[in-house]
Amino acid sequence: MNAIVVGTRRSQLALTQTQWVIDRLQEMDPNLHVSLEKIVTKGDRILDVTLSKVGGKGLFVKEIEQALLEKRIDFAVHSMKDMPGEMPDGLTIGAIPIRENPHDCFISQDGRALKEMPAGAVVGTSSLRRQSQILSLRPDLVVKPIRGNLGTRLDKLKNGTFDAIVLAVAGLARMNMSYDQFDELSVKEMLPAVGQGALAIQCRADDAALIERLAQINHEETARAVQAERSFLQSFQGGCHLPVAGYAEWMNGEIQLSGLIGDPEGKQMIYGAALGTDPVQVGKKLAQELQEQGAEDLLDRVRNGLVG
Repeated sequence: MNAIVVGTRRSQLALTQTQWVIDRLQEMDPNLHVSLEKIVTKGDRILDVTLSKVGGKGLFVKEIEQALLEKRIDFAVHSMKDMPGEMPDGLTIGAIPIRENPHDCFISQDGRALKEMPAGAVVGTSSLRRQSQILSLRPDLVVKPIRGNLGTRLDKLKNGTFDAIVLAVAGLARMNMSYDQFDELSVKEMLPAVGQGALAIQCRADDAALIERLAQINHEETARAVQAERSFLQSFQGGCHLPVAGYAEWMNGEIQLSGLIGDPEGKQMIYGAALGTDPVQVGKKLAQELQEQGAEDLLDRVRNGLVG
């Protein structure tokens, strides 16, 4: 198999991420021929509605997954944080390369940090996870939805539509985009989305030859950490449009997983942490801990529009 078709969204970030994966594969096999299939997803077409109101970020992967199942493409490169907790039968994650910076960053017009913003300042984000944590820290700020690619969001900041925005550091890093001043938020200030900073290389589960090839760029430590995070997410039957955060790190040979369920107004925040060596069990253990604190009831109220 020396000719492969890769599926990707058309955004510049998606294309950059996909090219990075192609470059790694061709470094290992210079004779490998790769062609691109650019796919427009429903999430790319609907730009005037927040993701939580139209089904969440799973909207960025469904058309691509269909192309995989129909064998129009051989594998796809996704941002792991865009992946729903469950995926269609017949598909699998073939590899998770080494993780980029998982943190969020707060970028304001005048370089002020989140804690320095004046009351009433307008912050742009379409993530309920980010909104929840911002309002928990600063209930005196106003959070409004913002959609579009990185350049579009930065333009909306520069033209005064927002006083500040929140972005993933990983996207800026992969695009080699710099901003004069930004406040990188620690995990204590803002817990990342499940899988943030990691890539998911998705393929058909029965494509043994391709899975063997992709294994060459799999980063085991990243893969196991993300597996713990996704196990936590799956326990809540969650999509990434819910106010759910989860981040795992390796500490002294064990996985340390932190998790959060919050309400969109930042008034109720349920935190927890778990430690262990089995990623799946660590994720389930943390989910159970948060469920015992009322996390499932909170998420049900979010799903039913009773909070936020």
